Amino acid sequence: MNKRTTEQYTSGGIRGKLTDKAVKAFVAKSKPGKKLADGGGLHLFITPAGRTAWRVKYRIEGKERLYTVGPYPLISLAAARVELTEVKALLLENKDPVAERRINRAATAAESDNTFRVVAQKWLAMKKQEWSTVHYVKSQRALERDIYPALGNLPISDITPAIAAKAIEDIHKRGVLETAYRILQHLNGVFRYAQAKGLCRDNPASAVREILPRKKAHGRMPALLDWPSLGDVLRRAEIARLSPSIRMAHRLCAFSTARIDNVVTAQWREFHLDDEQPIWVIPLPKMKKRTRYNDHRIPLCPEIATELRYWKGIVGRRGSVFPSPVTDKPITREGVEKAYRETLGLRGKHVPHGWRSSLSTLARDQGFAREVVELALDHAHDNEVARAYDRGERFTQRVELFNWCGEQLASAQHGAKIIALSGETYGAA
Repeated sequence: MNKRTTEQYTSGGIRGKLTDKAVKAFVAKSKPGKKLADGGGLHLFITPAGRTAWRVKYRIEGKERLYTVGPYPLISLAAARVELTEVKALLLENKDPVAERRINRAATAAESDNTFRVVAQKWLAMKKQEWSTVHYVKSQRALERDIYPALGNLPISDITPAIAAKAIEDIHKRGVLETAYRILQHLNGVFRYAQAKGLCRDNPASAVREILPRKKAHGRMPALLDWPSLGDVLRRAEIARLSPSIRMAHRLCAFSTARIDNVVTAQWREFHLDDEQPIWVIPLPKMKKRTRYNDHRIPLCPEIATELRYWKGIVGRRGSVFPSPVTDKPITREGVEKAYRETLGLRGKHVPHGWRSSLSTLARDQGFAREVVELALDHAHDNEVARAYDRGERFTQRVELFNWCGEQLASAQHGAKIIALSGETYGAA
């Protein structure tokens, strides 16, 4: 190699310009980690994996950064220099070339079928077949609120672990660790779906779990298990400053022991208040499907049926049973739960879901048959085989159970003495 060629090979060529010959010689003889400069920040770099790529070193806001042009020889020396010119033009406008490329890719991908949003919507559509309507809607809203603004328009194959981690970290910073975990589960599902469809090679969400603190082991939800204490909760709610919808939703939780999600999403069309036996029919799609074969019928005791008729005259006979006073949507479970924790001072003592434990414990203590109590709580049978063969609803016995519970709650609320019934077994088949 003559003096001129050596100068080109080692220092970037005369006046900082490489030649194709010098580039080929460098690639043939150099080891991983070496680089060959062409001037202006453009250089050829051999990665630890042995691949060769053109890169541009630049500074913006005082920080040194790297812009990867592309692999050599797929990207020629001449093409790399054209890219360098575009990078310099962006820097003159005080724009970060890496960020601009990401924006441009996102804009291009938004017109295709491979953005995170499009893939996530396909995954949700698949999951809709196995999820309850409530769970599907909550999952869809969570992605729209917390993930789509950050990842929605990005090509799913371009999302890195760092990008996914940033989105989850932002959720955790709001102090909602449980929400961050749930949405991370959804992210993993979307990326596994994309892998199966050949839309991305890796799952960038798989390592994100490491940035979240370990969840505390879940204990039992707090619940009060004696009538005087439950009566005190009802009295507190009557004098507390609660919105009418929150107060009425709380009453339905107490007297129906339905799940809080079913309460806040209740529609008037589900209630049959003028039947000889008033009932609330929760459609199968809104229930936990793995426990049921049909809609869930809850007998309404006279106390709550009367209150619901009055409430219906106030809010109207159509749509949501518990409209929000500030939006055109129903109230949320978080609103009811917050009322219990803060307004009623029940943090760590009793939650809306706790009424289910209260009924289960007190009814079993009173002698109601276990299967009647379990059916009343929509627990059905303990295993798939029993559930497949025993589809009875024990409805007459459940009417008796809820009427007894309603009488006891009403008495407890007004401070009356709770009188145990006779020692017979109630609700036996």
